[in-house]
Amino acid sequence: MNSSESTNGRIPHPPLQGHHHYYPPPHSSSSSSSKASFKGCCCCLFLLFTFMALLVIAVILVIVLALKPKKPQFDLQQVGVQYVGIIPNSAAAAAAASASVSLNIRMVFAAANDNKVGIKYDESRFTVMYRGIPLGRGIVPAFYQPAHSIRRVETTIVVDRVSLLQTDADALVRDAMVNDRVELRVLGDVGAKVRILGFTSPGVEVSVDCTIAISPRKQALTSKQCGFDGLSV
Repeated sequence: MNSSESTNGRIPHPPLQGHHHYYPPPHSSSSSSSKASFKGCCCCLFLLFTFMALLVIAVILVIVLALKPKKPQFDLQQVGVQYVGIIPNSAAAAAAASASVSLNIRMVFAAANDNKVGIKYDESRFTVMYRGIPLGRGIVPAFYQPAHSIRRVETTIVVDRVSLLQTDADALVRDAMVNDRVELRVLGDVGAKVRILGFTSPGVEVSVDCTIAISPRKQALTSKQCGFDGLSV
């Protein structure tokens, strides 16, 4: 028996081997918390932008309901015949066309804005037609119209020796020489947008459809009948 056993009376245990304590990496908890904070920040931003968008829409709806914008009125008010010329073609050219027409017409349009806000008009184009045949076009430049106002704009349509086929040319010569009455049709679309507090609304379209009759002998307008979006005005 050893002296240590006799002295202490206990058998010593061998030293523990193979026990290792595991400590998690220090950055794992901070990484998860940063991801959570990032998701929370994105969610807050999304909710903020959604709230702002809904607020803007609500404000616009309130303004629209308060102002009650009306559709603009655009009408052909005056027509001035500056020149009408109908020239029968020679026999050599009769196979292709029987007559050519030259025409200068000055048209004055009246734009009425009964709204409490201004209206921005786009560039407009108008076509003069005879028996469904386009003769010429006129252009009205873009312009801005203040609230509660009437503005007059004008354009001149120049038709320079437009040749017509035999049937249409015979009808034109008969209308001009015999009846002294030539009916023309003026067609055009006018684009307009309402401006509210610096914002421009979606565009609306106003259609102009007028039938005019001119006297070649008097070089004057004899009648005018217009339609406004399909309604007589």
